[in-house]
Amino acid sequence: MIKSILLTGVGGQGILFAAGIIASAAEAAGFNVTTNEIHGMAQRGGSVTAQVRYGEGSFAPLAVSGSIDVIAAMEHIEAVRYAHWLKPDGLAVVAKSSVIPVTVTNGACTYPADVEERLHAVFPRLVYLDCAALALELGNARLANTILTGTLSKGLPEISEDHWRTGLLARVKKGFEEANLTAFMKGRMLCSDI
Repeated sequence: MIKSILLTGVGGQGILFAAGIIASAAEAAGFNVTTNEIHGMAQRGGSVTAQVRYGEGSFAPLAVSGSIDVIAAMEHIEAVRYAHWLKPDGLAVVAKSSVIPVTVTNGACTYPADVEERLHAVFPRLVYLDCAALALELGNARLANTILTGTLSKGLPEISEDHWRTGLLARVKKGFEEANLTAFMKGRMLCSDI
């Protein structure tokens, strides 16, 4: 068994942090783990992707299109952009978040008004949640990616809750452990069965 996860968003949304949590949790569970990240123009609001692959025989850090088990996206149009990577029965966990690119603000392009319809059209198994609002309920908007990671963790049942805690604590800076654990568990509890 090899599991492949694709995370996507734009620079500054914590995609690489979330990938690190997943990789650490899978490693704590005893799996071989490989990772890859692409963050080109991330500092200018560009697209960021990361892949985490784990399992017996997992030696290549990149999956092929159509073979991803779980897509997690911090920006919903980025989820649509990478939909073709997901297996037909794969899970998409997507944040209701719009990051308007410069090409839209300067009038060269338009941002789609029908994002939710597009998501439902391309993802038969979709969890669509407002991570930013949930993070603000916890008092810190920067916890949105941890909430999303908690939600996607329910789609990876071979990693136990204890291993998720271990993975999270291995990646969180000192002093932020409690807030991130609370956010992770909030995301995890949003979906009883995925």
